[in-house]
Amino acid sequence: MKGRVSAFKELVERYQRRTYFFALGMVHNPDDARDLSQEAFVRVLKHLKRFDQKYPFKIWLFHILSNLCKNHLRQRNTHDNVVVGAADDMASTIPDHRNPEAALDQIELKSQVWKAIGLLPEKFREIIILSHFQEMTYDQMAQVLEIPRGSVMSRLYYARLKLREILEKMGVEL
Repeated sequence: MKGRVSAFKELVERYQRRTYFFALGMVHNPDDARDLSQEAFVRVLKHLKRFDQKYPFKIWLFHILSNLCKNHLRQRNTHDNVVVGAADDMASTIPDHRNPEAALDQIELKSQVWKAIGLLPEKFREIIILSHFQEMTYDQMAQVLEIPRGSVMSRLYYARLKLREILEKMGVEL
């Protein structure tokens, strides 16, 4: 039993930050993101016997978290509203080792990108986060989202177009 607890603790430590930022990108509320991330780990522990070892643990975890985020957004019915502090929270957590002015410019750009991501429809927001911030492959995203690989590619293409359009409207130079 002690070994299982230790192994689970290691998984939480390995994925906690990534699950938090995925949830934050989806729900735009730091408190809700923490709760959803923790709930995903609780569900993993509760349903560990259902885990199919043919697939990577990360895929299963993010599938659970993705569903939790979608359900949360449906319950709140405010998926188009962005909590301003959430974008700043995500942007400022990424360290920049250049001069202070360049670092501030980078933080501002990251904040604007996260705000633009928050304006995307849920299915586009989700695919952008999985691809660019969770660095998942097309096949991994297809497993998490339970859609064909071709649909992942198409959705990602249109999500990037929409994101570019939003950023241009915001006056962000790409």
